[in-house]
Amino acid sequence: MTGSGTPAGPADRALAGKLARKRVARSAHASWVPSPDRPDPVAVLERQGRDRLPELLPIRYGRMAASPFAFLRGAAAVMAADLAATPHTGLTVQLCGDAHLLNFGLYASPERVLLFDLTDFDETFPGPFEWDVKRLATSVAVAARENGHPEAKAGRAALAAVTAYRTTIRRLARRGELDVWYTRIEAEQLLPLVRSAGDRRRVEATLGRARRRTSLQAFGKLTDVVDGRRRIIHDPPLLEPAGSSDMASLRKIFSDYRSTLAEERRLLLDRYRFVDAARKVVGVGSVGLRCFIVLLAGRDADDPLFLQIKEARQSVLEEHLPGGPYDHHGHRVVAGQRLLQAAGDIFLGWMSGPQGRHFYWRQLRDMKGTADVAGMSPADLLTYARLCGTALARAHARSGDRIAIAGYLGGADTFDRAVTDFALAYADRNAADRAALCAAVAAGVVNAAPGI
Repeated sequence: MTGSGTPAGPADRALAGKLARKRVARSAHASWVPSPDRPDPVAVLERQGRDRLPELLPIRYGRMAASPFAFLRGAAAVMAADLAATPHTGLTVQLCGDAHLLNFGLYASPERVLLFDLTDFDETFPGPFEWDVKRLATSVAVAARENGHPEAKAGRAALAAVTAYRTTIRRLARRGELDVWYTRIEAEQLLPLVRSAGDRRRVEATLGRARRRTSLQAFGKLTDVVDGRRRIIHDPPLLEPAGSSDMASLRKIFSDYRSTLAEERRLLLDRYRFVDAARKVVGVGSVGLRCFIVLLAGRDADDPLFLQIKEARQSVLEEHLPGGPYDHHGHRVVAGQRLLQAAGDIFLGWMSGPQGRHFYWRQLRDMKGTADVAGMSPADLLTYARLCGTALARAHARSGDRIAIAGYLGGADTFDRAVTDFALAYADRNAADRAALCAAVAAGVVNAAPGI
């Protein structure tokens, strides 16, 4: 902004970005050395587990110990502390906060168009743009190694993600505000990126599965008729019936959640009635948080809607950055998602539950789909990494000063190569941290339940 309160012009914003290179040179992003007082990663995870459901924590540790990539998924708090210990650009965006490869995917817009975008916002918070880029690049490197790709190809895939981010930001920096706001990646745009006919068939199959993942599909998979009434199937410990106290609380907060929706969506929600609810275990890093699914019925019993209620806790970024604009963590998650995604879930909302806990609501399945990263060839992973870098840049361009970021990044690949070097180095650190968790499990310090 200028002193008169009017927005600075593009030239001034680009210059501000270039001046940020004096704070952190683009090449400086390559280096990462653990600080002497780096906290023990297992201790960080155990501290995160406080006030989670203790009976579910062994599932979390078992899932994290399964592989380096699984560990990375659950260790957002560990990486956030490591990033915070390094100099940053000061160029702020609304961060996803956990921008690894599996937090990108397919979902339906309100117009029922299948989009590709960021899909997880539990850790969203304002912060330096490069933190998301580094987490994405690191996840690419970890996934490539786990798939047995040569180190050179792991580096090439990570580089592709960062280069796509930089070139997309620079392209969007030249566009007008509404043009940037309406930019989105439709699923049909993915097919031209696929070279071989076999790969194209696999992508088309993934799109087809995503389109079938609706409340109606979940209805057939997750429910059964018990004593003449439709009920959610029990699959302990991953899916268990909500107790009477939880059920009463869910009915109460359902009413509170309604008030956070737009008026027309409240009207739509009012056409559904509450049928059943169950506690559900989700993800890797989220295991132990209170999460429920609610079955609603619309016109009749064969017109279902599944909603997910998930506990929102402090973002892993918050202790390392200035305070954000929201006091309610459910509100923080919802606002971050609405800002970052090209189009949002019409039932996205938030509320407080028992004991003042924060929650947010969304549809359980709305044509959602995730890539099978574990099965990707080097060529497929490179293409997917490039797509994720593009989607991340689009999200950041909506929420931050894309012109300043483009000015910082510049036309050369200096930043790209530096972050790639960081990603490969941090992938080593991630593997060592996962080994520390496995050692703690073997020693009986941490209780893990593998294979759940």
